[in-house]
Amino acid sequence: MTTGNIDPITLEVMRNAFYSISEEMNAALVRASYSTNIKDRRDASCAIYTATGDIVVVAQSEMGTPLHLGTMHSAVKTALDAYPFEELGPGDAVAMNTPYPGGPGHLNDLCLISPIFYDGRMVALTANQAHHVDMGGFAPGSMPFGVTEIFQEGLQIPPIRLFRDGELDRDLWNLISQNVRPRVEVRGDLFAQLAANSVGGRNILQLMDRFGASTVEQYLDEMLDYSERRMRAALALIPQGAYSAEDVIEGDGISDKDYVIRVTVEAKGDSIRCDFTQTDPSALGPLNCRWPSVAACVYYVLKAVLDPELPPNAGLYRPIEIDVRDGTVLSAVYPTAVCNANIITTQRIVDCLIAALAQAVPERVLAASSGTMNLLNIGGIDPRSGVYYNYVETYAGGQGGMKRQDGMDAVQNHMTNTRNAPVESIEQAYPLLVETYGLAQDSEGAGEHRGGVGLKRAFRVLGDQIRVTLSSDRARLAPWGLFGGHDAGRSQCVVRGTDGGQRLLPSKVTTEVGRGQVLETTTPGGGGWGDPRKRNPDAVLRDVVEGIVSLDRARSVYGVAIDADMSVDEAGTASLRNGS
Repeated sequence: MTTGNIDPITLEVMRNAFYSISEEMNAALVRASYSTNIKDRRDASCAIYTATGDIVVVAQSEMGTPLHLGTMHSAVKTALDAYPFEELGPGDAVAMNTPYPGGPGHLNDLCLISPIFYDGRMVALTANQAHHVDMGGFAPGSMPFGVTEIFQEGLQIPPIRLFRDGELDRDLWNLISQNVRPRVEVRGDLFAQLAANSVGGRNILQLMDRFGASTVEQYLDEMLDYSERRMRAALALIPQGAYSAEDVIEGDGISDKDYVIRVTVEAKGDSIRCDFTQTDPSALGPLNCRWPSVAACVYYVLKAVLDPELPPNAGLYRPIEIDVRDGTVLSAVYPTAVCNANIITTQRIVDCLIAALAQAVPERVLAASSGTMNLLNIGGIDPRSGVYYNYVETYAGGQGGMKRQDGMDAVQNHMTNTRNAPVESIEQAYPLLVETYGLAQDSEGAGEHRGGVGLKRAFRVLGDQIRVTLSSDRARLAPWGLFGGHDAGRSQCVVRGTDGGQRLLPSKVTTEVGRGQVLETTTPGGGGWGDPRKRNPDAVLRDVVEGIVSLDRARSVYGVAIDADMSVDEAGTASLRNGS
């Protein structure tokens, strides 16, 4: 705990300074990065840590994912335990990507950690975690299905000093570059990560020059204590008791077996315990989590439900106890495959937690959102350059409806916070032609407050045979509604052949798609909240005018009849009649 006098005004000045530094780190990472996945989609997070490895600030505005908040904290702690940071100097940086024993959720998320020295003493750390488009392994994008061990997923990097005095270690880079497909992008993104940490370190040192190192360190610690106090106050709002829920993952890419995630949330005054020990045993395929990913989900849900403005740092972790059982889907044992847990399993953990909390604080939660990040990895040789490429993107879905408002349409929700890749960026960087991109009509979960709709995007393949990995879920069991709200639309992905034939893909598969074929993916919507017959007819009309809900659905589900011959302008001012 912090010692000494804490001035609330200085705390606010320091808090804003720390956030500003982390945001400047983000800006540096985006501007310097090479891959579309970082420069356009912002699939990375930047943070400031104490010298003991406790996360203090993670940037919040345009980048930073809730999943990284938990897993990067563990990565930094693991690196500090495994590597002699006291032997490092200015300009050095330690890299790691392996989830074992504790670190990023999968090998693509490479964490780079830079110590900050003041008067020869390590006083803080800057770190960032970025999703690299490829780390080698069985298939482009390093997130294949059909694998059972992490060795098949790609290159495992334990904590190593990758940069020395600001220079990339040549021997280590030669080893890495021999194991990844798009070498230029991986190298460029590594240097962007170093640049981000360097910007953060320089600004921390300037802050220490101004206020003194001991003062800055004191307020780094106080940030943690402040978040702990707020989290304890928020937890006290939950009625004491135990609340249980479960939800299902549809197969693992090897078998169609359902994997059930179970949680019991026990509210105990100003603390809480989340028990996942009754979750199903590990999957054969790559859907297994390590415990830091589970922790990240718990931290995210409790913050979002109880105190959305709470500064997300290690202080909020203190009143939270998380139990997992080794050998289950949520606590994989080495060398179990894990690469797609980020995309699917973490979203299902969130759904379980929300379903449990709906029993305790129903007014604060939402219905199930899309429940999958719906990832596509598309890779091969670009015929325009003869160079290996890999396109990776997660596709937005519907947000669940809430007590007082609709869910958002086609938005990244819960454990991801990435943007979409612009059509122009995709077509310029990859041999892909985007033929369709828009909202998936009638995919919302109907309700008094409806869920958001999913999206639909279709690509035509312009190169020769490519390998595609689809990582999705909710193809069979739809995102659920709450309190009378309906379930949402499901996911689907099809390949349309040049002969007009159609092939429906499983939700978890690595396969090949030929030149001229079209790959079309549709993401799930969000569940509805409350009886759809109680929805405001004007809101139904607006949804019909905007193409979100069809005329038939407006009548049959919401009980609202709309004249199909109306123009858009007429419909905008028309009176509605309730109908059957």
